[in-house]
Formats: sequence, structure tokens, C-alpha cells
Amino acid sequence: MERSVKVGNMTRVQEFVLLGLSTRLDIRDVLFVTFLALYLLTLLENTLIVFLICSHTDLHKPMYFFLGNLSCLEMCYVSVTTPSLLVGLWTGPFHISFTACMTQLFFFVSLICTECTLLASMAYDRYVAICRPLHYPLLMRPQVCLSLAMTSWTGGMLVSVIKTACIASLSYCGPNVLNQFFCDVSPLLNLSCTHVALTELVDFISAIVIFCGTLLVALASYSAIGLTVLRMPSAAARHKAFSTCASHLVVVGIFYSAALFIYCRPSRIKSMDLNKVLSVIYTVATPLCNPIIYCLRNKEVHAVLQKTLHWP
Repeated sequence: MERSVKVGNMTRVQEFVLLGLSTRLDIRDVLFVTFLALYLLTLLENTLIVFLICSHTDLHKPMYFFLGNLSCLEMCYVSVTTPSLLVGLWTGPFHISFTACMTQLFFFVSLICTECTLLASMAYDRYVAICRPLHYPLLMRPQVCLSLAMTSWTGGMLVSVIKTACIASLSYCGPNVLNQFFCDVSPLLNLSCTHVALTELVDFISAIVIFCGTLLVALASYSAIGLTVLRMPSAAARHKAFSTCASHLVVVGIFYSAALFIYCRPSRIKSMDLNKVLSVIYTVATPLCNPIIYCLRNKEVHAVLQKTLHWP
């Protein structure tokens, strides 16, 4: 089961075993078909949104620029974690090399940090559009939008480099079994045979800065939007704005609740079954729901989609 090499007097694990989402043979086939369908549907939804935004000038606006970035991110995001989930459901527990595990961890952390920053940028965009409409063309001009997007992607990569380097530098002497369907931070910390206090501190601080910082920006933006909407004289305008913000807050709430529970804790998580369930929420459910909530319920997107498909 374990493949390792000796480094000095210490044996270093060269590969890990991922137990997968479930080891029950009676439900693995059903779960495989279900998650394969969800994975393909997520790719289809997000590909459609990127195509519509790129091919129609009606959608060349800041809000859709960020939605296009989010859709690209979601396709990368599910493609980092879902294939290993499907392999585990198809074959059962399987081996992954140390290098492949750290590579998967790097992309996963990078994308989850980027998503947090993008969600905050999108909330800020809606705040400016609703609360400061006269300043919107200036505050959300193309250079600002591009800068926010680039900061999101590069910031996520920089944070991931630091976190992945810290975790990769730990010693893993065995056992090498990860009770997860992909290489995640907490299961790897549980397997380390060296002192992990510094790594846990780095992980905790980065989680607080990225998750809590971007969550505060999002909540502040939506709170300001709510106060502005309450002062609108038109009941129809209030209902439309609240409907949009409520659906956005559902996605933000689900994503951040699951992510914060797992990552904003300095101690190693012992309840790995709960960890896996929460991981499914923000690695599978959120990327699937985001296109529906952010775009496919949008009238402008509906109009462009009808035009593309030549519907009456």
C-alpha cells in the first residue's frame, strides 16, 4: 500500500492513497453516474456562458466580464477535483504520486482563492451600479475591471504557492491514506509526522485574509445595496433588486459557509466524513448552481441565448 524512500533516518512517503467519496460498493455506481452527469452539465453551462459573453457585444459590460471570468474559473475548478472523485467512485481507493498530489493541491487552492476575490469584485460591481450609478462608467471602466480580474487570478496563485510550499515541505512518514476524494489541506496535515504548527498558522492566516476579507467586502456591498433598495420609491424596482441580491447571497452564503468551516480553523479536522460532504458542496454544487443563478436567470442573457438559437 505504501511506497516510500528513506531520507536520513526518516522514511518519506512517495505516494498517497485517496479513499474517495465513498467506499460502499452498493452506491458507488449510482454516485459515479450522478457526478459524471453533474460534471458534464457544469462544463456545458459555463462553456455556453463564456461563448455568449464573448460573441455578443450586448454582454460586453463589467458585470458580464466578471461572470465570464467566474465561468472560466468554474470549468477549471471542477476539472481539478471532479476527475479524481470519479476515479475513486469507479475504481475505489487509488494511488496518486506525491508530485501529482501537490500539483492538484496548488491548483485547487489557487482557484478557490481566486473565486473568493472574484465574488467580492462582483459584489462591488453591483454596489457601484445600484448605489453610485452616476459614477459607474468611471469606477468600473475597462482598466479597473481588468485590474480586479488580474489581481484575483495572480493573488490566488501567490497564496497557493506559499500554502503548497509549506505543505510540501512537511515530512510524510506513513501512513499514506487520505480520507478524501482529492488532495486537500486538512487531510495532508493529518498525515504529517513533523511539527505542523507553523504550517497551520500560515494556512489559518491566509484563510482569514482571503476568505474573511473577501466575505466582508461582499457583505458590505450587499448591505449597502439593501439600504439603497429600501429607499427606492418603486415597489417593482425594489422587488427586482432584492430578488437578484437574494439569489447572489444564496451562492455566496453556501460557498463561504462550507469553505470557512473547513479552512478557517487552526487545528486539524478530525471529522473527515463531514469534510467530504462539505467539499462536495463547494467543489460540485456551487459551480453547477452559479451559472443558473448569475446568468441563466438574467433577462439579457435570455435574450442573447434566444437570438443565438433563433428562437421566436
